[in-house]
Amino acid sequence: MIDPRRLRILRAVADHRTVTAAAAALYLTPSAVSQQLAALEQETGHALLTRSGRGVRLTAAGEILLGHAHQVLAQLERAEAELAAYAGGSAGEVTVAAFATGIAEVLAPAIARLALEQPGIRLRVRDAEGDQSLPLLLDGEADVALAVEYRGGPGADDARLSVLPLYAEPFDAVLPSGHPLADAPAVSLADLSDSDWVGQYPGNPCHDVTLLACELAGFQPRFVHSSDDFRAVTALVGAGAGVALVPRSALRGMDLKEVQVRPVTGAAATRRVFAATRRGAETHPLIAPVLAALVRESERLPAH
Repeated sequence: MIDPRRLRILRAVADHRTVTAAAAALYLTPSAVSQQLAALEQETGHALLTRSGRGVRLTAAGEILLGHAHQVLAQLERAEAELAAYAGGSAGEVTVAAFATGIAEVLAPAIARLALEQPGIRLRVRDAEGDQSLPLLLDGEADVALAVEYRGGPGADDARLSVLPLYAEPFDAVLPSGHPLADAPAVSLADLSDSDWVGQYPGNPCHDVTLLACELAGFQPRFVHSSDDFRAVTALVGAGAGVALVPRSALRGMDLKEVQVRPVTGAAATRRVFAATRRGAETHPLIAPVLAALVRESERLPAH
């Protein structure tokens, strides 16, 4: 009989690519993870992992078992959800990992709504960049992730996740006030191909959005300055250090006296935001109201 707890360890190793990283995510020692994997190999009668450089990768048998692990773990999430519903689980804590503007746009209003409609549900927020919330969710450190689509990220058909689209927002061009295009009603990215750029660090989903939009406009942006803080990005643009693309919601409430903000024509730069849970957990009586509140608050956002 295969122990489902060992399936969770197998999935963590597949996600993190090393035993050490998987152990850290699961709050276990590397030796404990190795022992559990060895026991799982004994249970199945197959080698499940092989060395790959400094890490490990799944064998063909390991990949087969991982596919079943996704289904088994999702079914266990559903079982917990149904048992919680049967027990009338209307009180408890839900941890949400979310990026800063997503917190301001939909999560904070959702917390206020839930305080009135579901006072037994307590939300705990973890600030995480758009590419960091999903690993926190899959490692069990969060119950809900508020995340952004990005290249290389899990897709909507990922067997580990239940994904709920929330909203999409455009990126605007942010230019120094003295820029030749500062007075234009809109800006084509192709006209900024010779400019220095201020952007986020590689790995940040907003960096990917900017890079893809510029590639579609026919050029590679020349990133000279990097920051994951949009206020810092805007301040650098205001100082004449370059141009940038910034999500429209991130510009609300900012001091924009030293910059000009213009919509972008042509190749669209868009950030798509979604909520995610581990597959099977979306019907949990504590999690389902949180997802519903996030949807309602996203529907109240101003049209972009």
